[in-house]
Amino acid sequence: MNVKTGNQKKRRFYDGVLQGCTYVSSGISVLVLTALFIFIFSKGWSLINFDLIKSNYWSENYSAETITAQSNTTFERPADLSEDAFFSQEWGIAFVDHVDAHKNKMILVEYIDERSPLYALNDVSIRKNPKEKQLQVGMQITRLQYTDAEGTIRLAGKLAGQNAQQLAHTLDEEAESVDALYIQTTGGGIRGSILSTFYLLLVSLLIAIPIGVAAAIYLNEYARKSKFNMMLRSGVETLTGVPSIVFGLMGVTVLFPVTQIFGATTTSILLGGLTMAIILLPTIIRSTEEALLVVPQHLRDASLSVGANQSQTIFKIVLPCAVPGILTGVLLGIGRVIGESAALIYTMGTFINDSPTLLSQGTSLAVQIWSVMSGEQPNFELACAISIIILFFVLILNFAVKAISKRFSKAWY
Repeated sequence: MNVKTGNQKKRRFYDGVLQGCTYVSSGISVLVLTALFIFIFSKGWSLINFDLIKSNYWSENYSAETITAQSNTTFERPADLSEDAFFSQEWGIAFVDHVDAHKNKMILVEYIDERSPLYALNDVSIRKNPKEKQLQVGMQITRLQYTDAEGTIRLAGKLAGQNAQQLAHTLDEEAESVDALYIQTTGGGIRGSILSTFYLLLVSLLIAIPIGVAAAIYLNEYARKSKFNMMLRSGVETLTGVPSIVFGLMGVTVLFPVTQIFGATTTSILLGGLTMAIILLPTIIRSTEEALLVVPQHLRDASLSVGANQSQTIFKIVLPCAVPGILTGVLLGIGRVIGESAALIYTMGTFINDSPTLLSQGTSLAVQIWSVMSGEQPNFELACAISIIILFFVLILNFAVKAISKRFSKAWY
């Protein structure tokens, strides 16, 4: 009796230790993830806005000249103009100080009256063919050249070390005429990287899903036990652990000639998509094979017993039942594509392209994070903002995949 009681106490002690280790490990995991989310959202949430998503990364630059001279009209400050804006009554324009996602200080146009002499400009960036350009809200005033009452040409704006208040004061008190302006769009957006990521997902999934699912069907439904098939399975499992940078080098050396056939002359989104398709194949094959394994054998037997052949059984009975598991593998693949950077640095390049195409270079969202963090002054705020957007994309795709999986789910009794 004492021996039995002692064994029970030992088992309870060991069970308590194991249970305590489980709780401690779970608590540490939750704390680490919570701290990570708090850091990302505290650093990057302030930069999240629609302009960040829709804007180009590179600024558009314009050298412009005024078309009309200063009028004698005195403009009234609009009632709905924000208190942070500084209004020039003589020129009918308001400026505001702004700091962009890259921590650059700039002077932005907050408001401009259509009657203002600065509203309609001549874009003389290309002197041979000047075009009329309108000064729009949101543009930054980098340099403003004006003539004072004594006929002296002076400079104002950001390059002159001024802020919005000083620029508005200069226009009202000193400028007799404005001769030329150097204006820029704000830039700093991630629109091009979002498009590049979408193209990358499209190419990689269109290639990886059919090949991966077909390979899994062969291995699970058709293949017999042989040394060749065992080596094939071992090769697929081995590829899962290969570092992605090795796939990147393989893509540059092996797949680049393939993209040249389609007209690509350098690293491109197409090359990155082909490389990511190869990276995703082991994940999709394994997840699809596991999904096929859990389909009950009696469904196959019932289909064959009513006269269906093996191919009909696989594609009309087994495969639809395995769709939820296959979609889980696809979701893992999507997360891998969105979060990959090492292989894409070699195959897609690091140039942030605002108008990407399949045959041009571009950066995915993850590569843009690497780009903004690899400089002399890492931009933690912008990197965290892009990370938040990636998390939202993955969350939305997760819900979409689960909704589709739920629709295809079947219960077996």
